[in-house]
Amino acid sequence: MQKNSDKHGESCSTEGCSFCSTGDIFEGGSEESMRKRKKIIAASGFLLVIGLYLEFFTELRLIAQIIFLSVVAISGRDIIKNGLKSALKGHLTINFLITIAATGAFAIGHGEEGAAVIYLFFIAEFLEDYSAERARRSVTSLMKLAPETATVKRDGKEVILNVHEVEVGDIVIIKPGDRIPLDGVVIKGTSSVNQAPITGESMPVMKTAGAEVFAGTINEEGYLEIEVEKKSDESTISKIIRLVEDAQKEKSKTEIFIDRFAKSYTPAVIGFALLVIIVPPLIFGEPFIEWFYRGLVLLVISCPCALAISTPVSMVSALTSAAKNGVLIKGGSYIEEIKNARVIVFDKTGTLTRGKPDVIDVIALNKYSDEKLLQIAASLEAKSKHPIAEAIVRSAKERGVELLEVSKFESVAGKGLRGKIDSTPFFIGNRNFFREIGVDFSEEVLDNLEKEGKTAVFVGSDSHVVGVIALVDRIRKDSQITVKELKNRGVKTVMLTGDNERVARAIAEKLDIDEYRAELLPEDKAKAVEELRKKYDHVVMIGDGVNDAPAMAKAHIGIAMGAIGSDIAIETADIALMHDDISKVVHLLDLSKRTMSVVKQNVVAAILIKGSLAIFALPGYVTLWLAVGIGDMGLTLAVILNALRIGRR
Repeated sequence: MQKNSDKHGESCSTEGCSFCSTGDIFEGGSEESMRKRKKIIAASGFLLVIGLYLEFFTELRLIAQIIFLSVVAISGRDIIKNGLKSALKGHLTINFLITIAATGAFAIGHGEEGAAVIYLFFIAEFLEDYSAERARRSVTSLMKLAPETATVKRDGKEVILNVHEVEVGDIVIIKPGDRIPLDGVVIKGTSSVNQAPITGESMPVMKTAGAEVFAGTINEEGYLEIEVEKKSDESTISKIIRLVEDAQKEKSKTEIFIDRFAKSYTPAVIGFALLVIIVPPLIFGEPFIEWFYRGLVLLVISCPCALAISTPVSMVSALTSAAKNGVLIKGGSYIEEIKNARVIVFDKTGTLTRGKPDVIDVIALNKYSDEKLLQIAASLEAKSKHPIAEAIVRSAKERGVELLEVSKFESVAGKGLRGKIDSTPFFIGNRNFFREIGVDFSEEVLDNLEKEGKTAVFVGSDSHVVGVIALVDRIRKDSQITVKELKNRGVKTVMLTGDNERVARAIAEKLDIDEYRAELLPEDKAKAVEELRKKYDHVVMIGDGVNDAPAMAKAHIGIAMGAIGSDIAIETADIALMHDDISKVVHLLDLSKRTMSVVKQNVVAAILIKGSLAIFALPGYVTLWLAVGIGDMGLTLAVILNALRIGRR
């Protein structure tokens, strides 16, 4: 592989580098080609104007014809070559149609129109490629989010290295205002980091020691040192770039249909044009030259350029717009499909709720104080990694409660913990655990807490319950408005959870969820989604991308929440929300509807305008100039501009 010496500032020899390869495609190849084609447009346009002047305002018509031929030679070389090549292989393409039309125009003495057909078609092709370059440029703009160099601590010195030379475990220095060059973990410093380029979050996120940071995000104010966890080509931003590029290659059902249609459409158009040329002169004795010209006009009008580009340019615009807003969509088919959603299924924990419970009530019973109860509970839970355990320990630390030594610790999976503190046995767990060990507890207290949507754990000694700790997994601030907006759009909402019936009901009622199912294992969630699929036309499942993977796989579309930094979520979901922002689901529905509306507008406009021109072409009201200027170049430009509106909202 040749070394890339692009704007990295240094040569890069890393094979498969997303930061180099995308830049090379755009900067080294396509941009140079675009510049060359702009020169061709300018030169050919200048010559065409001179030729037209000589043709219509002087007697030098032979020179004018030579100039028209030079316009064809300059701007039509590739068009004619590709058209003839494809025809020899048995494929009748748009280039071949234009070649026939231009040749025919010269043959009947309309050199100015033959040159104009080629020139204007060249501009139309340029506009199509320019729209594709805009799409590539949007991917390139993602690539440019991450800097090409990093300041690294090496042997007690600060050295500036190309990002490809930085190894996992290196310490990178990030100063205020710097973009973070690589994914890593903060080991020193505190600062707010703007993650909007990756997640679409509007507010900066505070980062302290132990927090993850991602390449392409911006350090706003403080000094940070990060330990690199991933090489440049393995970072989250690199994965995003690759996924967006792959998604742009994947075609939607509409694109596939139009491609198939275009393959059979072109030969049919040539056949119809031949009938127009042959039938009137042969059967009705009409002038051959006149109907030959009208047949050429029909050929040009019928070129499906605008129709062929209408869908892909819209899809690419939507995909890149979504990526800039922190939503990764794996292909145009999902944009086309999600607008059909009739049911959206939410996992509760980590999707509708934050997934991190907080201690909300400490209810001491018998001789213990609230502080003593929390001390016993936290001491036992300190040896567990369960989210509830972490919440209880965190609450104890926040209140300044000192933990006690625990001996003979034992964990009972899915039920609770036991251990001795100062020779006294203590237990902490759910109702089933306390039933098993034969310790009485108050069902009434438990019922009241669960009705409020709280999860209760009991703390007890070997003879009685000494207290209850109630936790709540707080509802995300956007959950309620998201559910409301979905219902306003006629979408049914369903919540699936492994939590108990009372807690599930309380959350569902607070959010006004249409339906909920509680106490489900992962396989139960998958079965529930399968049942919903049988009942409704289209089901979307939103979860964390790991525990909910079976259910997401059963749905028509699986959406992973909070995928930033999660390789599994990014790679397995059909759509990944980079940040824990559930409101993006509504944005997705609206984006899908807006995109497909633009696609329909473009397709309908292409059919109506070309159809109208074809009708007027038969009696001779449409010239080759109008056919290519309005029916091809003008329509192509209109379709592209309409599609680009998607990305601006």
